[in-house]
Amino acid sequence: MDSLSVRDIGDITMDNNGIIKKILELKEQRDAIILAHNYQEGPVQDVADLIGDSLELSRAAASLDGSVIVFCGVDFMAETAAILSPQKKVLLPAHDAGCPMAEMVTAAEVRSARERFPGAAVVAYVNTTAEVKAESDICCTSANAVKVVSSLEEDQVLFVPDRNLARYVARFTKKQVIPWEGYCIVHDMITVADVTLARQGHPGAEVIVHPECRPEVIDAADYVFSTSGMIRHVCEGEKPAYIIGTEIGILYRMQKECPGKSCYPLSDRAVCTNMKKTSLALVLQSLESLSPQVTVPEHVAHRARKAIDRMLAVK
Repeated sequence: MDSLSVRDIGDITMDNNGIIKKILELKEQRDAIILAHNYQEGPVQDVADLIGDSLELSRAAASLDGSVIVFCGVDFMAETAAILSPQKKVLLPAHDAGCPMAEMVTAAEVRSARERFPGAAVVAYVNTTAEVKAESDICCTSANAVKVVSSLEEDQVLFVPDRNLARYVARFTKKQVIPWEGYCIVHDMITVADVTLARQGHPGAEVIVHPECRPEVIDAADYVFSTSGMIRHVCEGEKPAYIIGTEIGILYRMQKECPGKSCYPLSDRAVCTNMKKTSLALVLQSLESLSPQVTVPEHVAHRARKAIDRMLAVK
């Protein structure tokens, strides 16, 4: 979990009309853990106990003390936390924070696809609903997708829902990877022209993109990393400047954790409106009311947990 950042809450400046102070007080009273995804707004990251990508946070929450998890992210992330921590109350402050990509595939569609490709293994990106995970053979993250796909016995793999990540994985495996026609609306909008303009604006800066980007954008970049991989690369890298091809919220964390490095967005349009729905006020409200709570029916959670556990067992 070295890519997560545990915040010293005592160092946070108390502002926003005392909201932060109330959040910290209630966090202790509720025996709560506050988790924030890398794409969250800066003030929300500042009150979090842990910051990272969705699966990192869910795995960490399952191993930490605390009976309540406040997940500052989108719905599928809170579902994964509920699957891995069934004994804990999981809250999603922005109840309507969804993921358009996760909504591009349903459990029924996966079952239908299995009939069309009876010999294929189904790999579900973690950016999917609990129901879709339950219909899959194994899950993966953007960081371990190549390793997960390569670990399978089947020669044919149905990869849901991200076509861009599927095509990226296909570059590094002998498996026949069948991409689902889903995509991240933020990463998919980034173009080669954006890369060209960014390089012109920041000569000598290294271009790093997320594997959810289009293939031609990946070809135009210097490196491809998951969000946690990006942070490690920038902090440990020798270059003084980096152009970051993912949702712009990650720049806040980079600026705090990678001192001396200049980081620029590949595209100012790379903003996930769903990730920005969480505010300090909603975090406070969630702690006060212990809602909105995210639950996953056990018959779904049990099957989804198998797919996640199988992924975690891949070495």
